[in-house]
Amino acid sequence: MRLGIIAEIHANLPALEAALEALRKEGVEQVLAVGDLVGYGPHPRQVIRKLDREGIPCVPGAADLRVAYALPARPREGVAETTIAWTREQLGQRELHFLRNLRSRHRYETPVGRLMAFHGSPEDPEHKIDLNEARPQEILKMLESIRSRYAAVAGKHIPFRRVVHKGVVYDPGSVGLSLGGEPGADVLILEDDIHGEIHHRFLKLPYDYGQVTFDLAAWELPEVLAEVVRQGRFPQ
Repeated sequence: MRLGIIAEIHANLPALEAALEALRKEGVEQVLAVGDLVGYGPHPRQVIRKLDREGIPCVPGAADLRVAYALPARPREGVAETTIAWTREQLGQRELHFLRNLRSRHRYETPVGRLMAFHGSPEDPEHKIDLNEARPQEILKMLESIRSRYAAVAGKHIPFRRVVHKGVVYDPGSVGLSLGGEPGADVLILEDDIHGEIHHRFLKLPYDYGQVTFDLAAWELPEVLAEVVRQGRFPQ
């Protein structure tokens, strides 16, 4: 088994293309995309159509649901509301239908146990679990509730792995809006060995930052987003 997991694409097409090309070269058998697919970035329609064409199983993030349904929700800080409204204007019925038909979780059976992929938390894509600060009992209870040994939990935009007894939780980081202090697209690869163990690798991939920052400016999206793309973090 060799599984590629990506998350937090945030409508960044060059980053998505770099991630998928790297995963093809790695020979992965399957790719999972764990929301947010859109929001913040300048290529929402292109990203959705790319994922659809590739047949990649996707789960929605909070931004995806806000775009898809335009429902009242908790106010989001910073530039999020502006970019969500802009994103909604860019999408046609084909893309909205895609977002509205995503399942909240995706189950993947590995040779050594079930992996569940979701954004935020099992119950709410907008409620983010702090995988680092959560008590071991909380992690184990969460894994038990989803009947899984492994979980891919997107939301923090920073690659992370934690082992709790026989359970393992991963945050794949972010393809399109990484916040770990280094620019590039984050990718997680999981693969098993002959002893029934799963090994992980986090990749950091360069892409055409200039194209993304140019398109952000062309669409008059908030300037701070270009800085995040270039620096891999929000400016202090």
